[in-house]
Amino acid sequence: MASEQIGYRGPTACAAAGITYRQLDYWARTGLVEPSVRPAHGSGTQRLYSFRDVVVLKIVKRFLDTGVSLQNIRTTVQHLRERGFQDLERMTLMSDGATVYECTSPDEVHALLQGGQGIFGIAVGVVWRDVESALSQLHGERIDTGETLVGHNPADELARRRNRAV
Repeated sequence: MASEQIGYRGPTACAAAGITYRQLDYWARTGLVEPSVRPAHGSGTQRLYSFRDVVVLKIVKRFLDTGVSLQNIRTTVQHLRERGFQDLERMTLMSDGATVYECTSPDEVHALLQGGQGIFGIAVGVVWRDVESALSQLHGERIDTGETLVGHNPADELARRRNRAV
């Protein structure tokens, strides 16, 4: 099934991105990373995140882990949102701790490294594959029908039985 047809509930998005539910909730409420499939509408409703949302959540987590300020991360996420999250998997995001740069070619990465300051990078393609791998073992939800899609986790026999009973 195409990843555009699958959504992920909060706990699944947290597990794949390596964040806490508290972080996820805060980031959604403050507009940093909002669920693009289904936002929460009051108490008791479930947010539903797209695959790309989960990739962005993991990118945000990596930036926070390296000490980039939340303000700079917000600017980066806004930039990605404005460009439509196109070609994320081919992008490298670089930061000197104060500014985040988008690099789409080795020449751009090289030019940043020539500046002499300390820079770290996030190869989004690697994050993309990490999230793909994590989500393949977790549960998703069909956007059109709401059917639970059981991941390929061989240890999750209970979930397989529950899905067969439905």
